[in-house]
Amino acid sequence: MNVILCLAAIVIKELYRRKDFYVLFVITAVITLMMGSVSFFHEANIVRYVKDICLLLIWISSLVIAIVTTARQIPAERESRTIFPLLAKPVTRGQVVVGKFAGCWLACGLALVVFYLFFGLVSAAKEGHLPLGQYLQAFWLHWATLAVVISMALLGSLVFSAPSANATICFTAVVAIFILGGYLHKLAALQPPLIALLLLLLYFLIPHLEWFYTLRERLVFDHSLIGWDDCLLATAYLAAYAAAFLFAAWLVFRRKTLTT
Repeated sequence: MNVILCLAAIVIKELYRRKDFYVLFVITAVITLMMGSVSFFHEANIVRYVKDICLLLIWISSLVIAIVTTARQIPAERESRTIFPLLAKPVTRGQVVVGKFAGCWLACGLALVVFYLFFGLVSAAKEGHLPLGQYLQAFWLHWATLAVVISMALLGSLVFSAPSANATICFTAVVAIFILGGYLHKLAALQPPLIALLLLLLYFLIPHLEWFYTLRERLVFDHSLIGWDDCLLATAYLAAYAAAFLFAAWLVFRRKTLTT
């Protein structure tokens, strides 16, 4: 655990030395505050549109941070040749994979804390109240969703040669899941048998991240909390996919030849 925590701390320090998080946070804050300062036809419910836009920007920013940060971890180590003295020490490849994942996930969690604090302040200023339980559930399931995205990008960094290609493919896959993931079984009903079977297999194999993205509507419309048992099951569902991607990444990494 000491090795994993040390690797995670390095990743966290690297993220906050770069400008990605600061640029995305400033863009989110500026756009949200500009929208919040405008009054459209004196409509009182405009705060819902502001909250929806702010949450959309938070999701986009968190996905960009998670994918870009993770995609460059192991390739950067190989390019700078720091991976060789690291593995020469009593550090296994499995510890490297888990340490990189933990660092990226914790770094994204810290970024999400800042984003959700800003979102909560804006919402409280507009509505006069802050449903803390709803915010904690939304934050936790959002962070758990990023665990799947990070583990997917970590696997991609060991499969694809360039971080840019990995980031592009991962971001495209995640957006495709958000847009089409929930409709694959419906599309299958309209296709020939072989294509329908493939679409159904894909529907049951992919992580349905779109289920958790739609939870933002509960914050926008001030819906009640979901059951904590449902929240626990959702966390277990996401944890299973993250573990599967990490296990695949370990299998690929342990068979990968590192040349000096």
